[in-house]
Amino acid sequence: MAKSEITADQIRQIVKDENVQFLRLMFTDVNGIIKNVEVPISQLEKVLNNKIAFDGSSIDGFVRIEESDMLLFPDLNTWLLFPWENDHGKVARLICSIHRPDGSPFAGDPRNNLIRILDQMKAAGYSAFNIGPEPEFFLFKLDEDGHPTLTLNDKGSYFDFAPLDLGENCRRDIVLELEKMGFEVEASHHEVAPGQHEIDFKYADALKAADQIQTFKLVVKTVARKHGLYATFMPKPLHGINGSGMHINMSLFNETGNVFFDENGEDQLSETAMHFLGGLLQHARGLTAINNPTVNSYKRLVPGFEAPVYVAWSGKNRSPLIRVPQSRGLSTRLELRSVDPTANPYLAIAAILEAGLNGIEHQVTPEEAVDRNIYRMQDDERKANHIQDLPSTLHNALKALANDEVVKGALGNHLYQSFMDSKDLEWAAYRQEVSDWEREQYLELY
Repeated sequence: MAKSEITADQIRQIVKDENVQFLRLMFTDVNGIIKNVEVPISQLEKVLNNKIAFDGSSIDGFVRIEESDMLLFPDLNTWLLFPWENDHGKVARLICSIHRPDGSPFAGDPRNNLIRILDQMKAAGYSAFNIGPEPEFFLFKLDEDGHPTLTLNDKGSYFDFAPLDLGENCRRDIVLELEKMGFEVEASHHEVAPGQHEIDFKYADALKAADQIQTFKLVVKTVARKHGLYATFMPKPLHGINGSGMHINMSLFNETGNVFFDENGEDQLSETAMHFLGGLLQHARGLTAINNPTVNSYKRLVPGFEAPVYVAWSGKNRSPLIRVPQSRGLSTRLELRSVDPTANPYLAIAAILEAGLNGIEHQVTPEEAVDRNIYRMQDDERKANHIQDLPSTLHNALKALANDEVVKGALGNHLYQSFMDSKDLEWAAYRQEVSDWEREQYLELY
């Protein structure tokens, strides 16, 4: 892990100066759900000395009850004061990695796993993997009991503004809170669907970006509540309108700069960029279960709603899985468009990086770019262009993951098994559910 930019002494001073009364020690389970242990500030020294323990057996995908003791190791670089204050003083947070009682990193911690893959990247001669996420979310109204309804907060569309975009004030407050917390917000706007919004923040190195995605979700939900709204990152909450994605922009660096850029390469893309792209395409089906980890994710990945369905790439249109934006130089990047915001960012970024590095190692050459609208191509045209489909259900995605040794290796044995166990249960529960659609279609017909 990088050397801390903030020291324990600085934290002690901030606690004193800012009347910090509680610390939230945050971490993430295998399903990407934020967990936290809150302690009073009297426990600060135990926190700083990695002495806070918790019961790991109560967390999805962690450990069996007979080996449950776990320690929280805070990353001091993630120190953050929440801008909202309560009656008892301010609350700060630290994001933690999970360690065993002997101090060794716990292999079932998604954050530790991303650090492991980043260490492999550095051993291969690269210094940084930068990630720029584009998370989308819906805002629904709350009922009088504070429960979310299916009533959208507006009827706006792409880049609309008030009065159609009634979420503008909420979105503006989210941006202001994020900026108070050190985010550099690059853009915020209404998305295509009614009630749908996007806030883009500046790229960061992979670990910080994953931490920021988790913090972002927390802030969005907290601020929305203050506006009487419920924010959801569910990929497809409503039938017939666009779903929510989380496009991942990525670039790989070494000591000399962005290795995806080559001034003399075709379209100024380096061979390294093309091999990394080739790795992403080669492992696209295996990556899908990680990038789209819920049953609902596959309601978004259907033709007609701007979400990618086909394994292809282009520099000119947005229908393929991977787009190469036109920026060059330090901004040269690849954009993976399939990822949705239910993805565990630590697992998704680790798997994406491992697939790309494998492409570089084995010099995988991608198929030719597809610069026309794939949605309008017939099946035989897609086959002629070697364009595969992404898995159409969570079940099919899990089968693709089980057959992809590279993506499995990106998770490690513990996380892979925990993830598969969790998702097999989810799929089994979904298969047994009888939906309203089925009753409407078949009850009277048969």
